[in-house]
Amino acid sequence: MKHLCSLALLLVIFSCKKSTTDLNNSTSETDTTSIIDDVAGTLEDEPVVLTLEQANNLANLPLSCVNTEYPNKLGQTLASKADIAQPNELHPAFYGCFDWHSSVHAHWSMVSLLKQFPDLKKAEAIKETLQSNLSKENIIAEVEYFKKEHNKSYERTYGWAWVLKLSEELHTWESPMAKELEENLKPLTNLIIERYKEFLPKLNYPIRVGEHTNSAFGISFALDYAKATENEEFAKLLKVRSKDFYLNDNSCPITWEPSGYDFLSPCLEEIDVMRRVLPKEAFLLWMQDFMPQLLNKDFTLAVGEVSDRKDGKLVHLDGLNFSRAWVLYGLAKQYPQKFGHLRALANQHVNHSYPNLVGDSYEGGHWLGSFAIYALNTSKME
Repeated sequence: MKHLCSLALLLVIFSCKKSTTDLNNSTSETDTTSIIDDVAGTLEDEPVVLTLEQANNLANLPLSCVNTEYPNKLGQTLASKADIAQPNELHPAFYGCFDWHSSVHAHWSMVSLLKQFPDLKKAEAIKETLQSNLSKENIIAEVEYFKKEHNKSYERTYGWAWVLKLSEELHTWESPMAKELEENLKPLTNLIIERYKEFLPKLNYPIRVGEHTNSAFGISFALDYAKATENEEFAKLLKVRSKDFYLNDNSCPITWEPSGYDFLSPCLEEIDVMRRVLPKEAFLLWMQDFMPQLLNKDFTLAVGEVSDRKDGKLVHLDGLNFSRAWVLYGLAKQYPQKFGHLRALANQHVNHSYPNLVGDSYEGGHWLGSFAIYALNTSKME
């Protein structure tokens, strides 16, 4: 608590300095064995580096589920019996992978892998799938679903965040196909931005859970999109609400984590958004109140242990290991002198769950690959 006054003063000074700068410069800136063998024999704190061979294996996960219609969890609110239809009729773009949001981030996975490894074995199959599923007509149908009276909160904000992450990935890919797909996706992207703008001003309190509705996670991905597309108005809203929600927080109870179904860490997700929002001096002061133990080079955090990977809820803990890792990697990369030691801890979390990805049951296979890919992308030093 003692650092809050200093933090408030720093933010006032920074805001004044930023305003002056803006005035002076208006142009600111599947083969299971293969994956297991890649990790086996590796020290638990050494990094997993995404290779072409691994990318080929991981690409099979989204490819095998984006057009798999059943089993399917619709998460649907029925206004009448007229709303009952097959998943691919309700969601012609995102009907596979068990649920809507998993389908969205499976498409992100394919884009991310193809962008990094143009020589993927199944590159042509991925391109065909992306062009077929993310067609103009399919996205318009998705938008119409969101516009129905009872669907205003559909996929809020987890699925929303992944739509923006998919759009960001397309936007930052210098490829004619990517530009076409980004344009196709734009009506849904724009609708999601408007939903954020409607929802966040009405949200009086942050949502501090370890599952889909965690507000820090939803804001973090939205901020990445806003920065990549230079949407300053959207970014401003996201930053203001982040400070409203989290600036006065202190002593986050990381020892209470994880809960049994967590795939996100409430404490670490909050750090992930605040490192994006606060200038360096303010962030480091905030961290001294919020989680000072992360500054300790001997800090440890036990990995999430999964007892039954055929249980769709219990396997969430593998996702927790990947999401914890991407937060720790991001922190270590942004502030290496203060938090560089956390990279080894992130590696431990990845190494624990990574060997279970390919050949796992559908309960994990339809979504965990996306979490692993995002964690490995975040681990890159550049």
